[in-house]
Amino acid sequence: MAAAKLVLAMLVVAVGVAAGEGGGKLRQGYYEQSCPRAEQIVKHYVERHVPHAPSVAATLIRTHFHDCFVRGCDASVLLNATTGGGEAEKDATPNLTLRGFAFLDRVKALVEQECPGVVSCADILALASRDAVGVIGGPFWRVPTGRRDGRVSIKQEALDQIPAPTMNFTDLLTSFRAKGLDVADLVWLSGAHTIGISHCNSFTERLYNFTGRGGPGDADPSLDAEYAANLRRTKCTTPTDNTTIVEMDPGSFLTFDTSYYRGLLKRRGLFQSDAALITDTAARADVESVAKGPSEVFFQVFARSMVRMGMIEVKTGGEGEIRRHCAVVNS
Repeated sequence: MAAAKLVLAMLVVAVGVAAGEGGGKLRQGYYEQSCPRAEQIVKHYVERHVPHAPSVAATLIRTHFHDCFVRGCDASVLLNATTGGGEAEKDATPNLTLRGFAFLDRVKALVEQECPGVVSCADILALASRDAVGVIGGPFWRVPTGRRDGRVSIKQEALDQIPAPTMNFTDLLTSFRAKGLDVADLVWLSGAHTIGISHCNSFTERLYNFTGRGGPGDADPSLDAEYAANLRRTKCTTPTDNTTIVEMDPGSFLTFDTSYYRGLLKRRGLFQSDAALITDTAARADVESVAKGPSEVFFQVFARSMVRMGMIEVKTGGEGEIRRHCAVVNS
C-alpha cells in the first residue's frame, strides 16, 4: 500500500511538471480575468448532458486526439471544408466517424454569450474532453489554457498524420515521437479505448483476410481465436460490414477502468494497433503494470499523457485566432 501511494505521489508531481513544459504560453487559469466563468460553463454543460449520452466522452477524447496530431491542438479538425472546394480534416477517412461537433458548437455558443471572442475552440475541446471523462468516472486533470485556433484544415494532412488502427508498434511509436510523445504516452493514451467503440470495417481484415487468402481461416493469429470467432458470429458477420458497432472494451465500454489492458494481455485488443502494444518489451511492461495495479495509477498516468498531448504544437499569443464559430474561420 505504501509503495502504491509513493507511485501515485510521484505521478501527481509528474502531471504538474508536464504542465509547465513545452506548452508555449499555456497556463492554468488563463481566462481568470478575461472570462472567469469559462471553465465552469463548459463543465456545467458537460455534466448536464453526458450522463444522458455517455458515449460522447469517447467521442470528445478521440476528436481531441485527432485534432492534436494534425497541426497541433488548434481545433483545425472542427473546421468545415472551404467554399472553394478544399476538403478539410473532418473529410478524411479517419475522421468520418467523429461525432460531437454539434455538442461542441453548443458549448461554444454558451461561452460566446458570456465572453464574445475570448475563449478558443481548441481550449473548449480540451476542457470538454477532460470534463466528460470525469463524468463517466475517469480521472480529473488540470488543463492549461491559452490555445488559439488555427485557420487551416487540410484533408491530406489528416490522412498522413493520424495513427491508423492497422499500424504495427514501430510505426505507432514513430508517429507519436514525431509529436513529442514517447512509449509511455502511446500506452496510456491507448487506454482511452476502454470507453471506445469501432465499426467493423476498421478491423475486419483481422477476422477474414489477414494474409490476403480470405475467409474465416485467414484471421490474425495474434487475435484470440475464440474472441475472433465470436466477433464473426455475433458482430461482424460479413467481411463487408461497415455499419455494425463493436465495443473496444466488451462489457465495460462505458466505464473508465483498466479492463482494456487486461484484454490486451488476453490477446483481445480489437485493432492491430492495440495488439501491437504487447509486442514491445517496454510497452508490454507498462500494460502489465496498470492491468495488475489499482485504477488510480492508470488514472494518474493517463492524466499526465493527456496534458502532454494537449500541448502538441499549440498556437499561442498572436498566432491563429479565436474563432467565433468552431466550424468556420472568422471573416
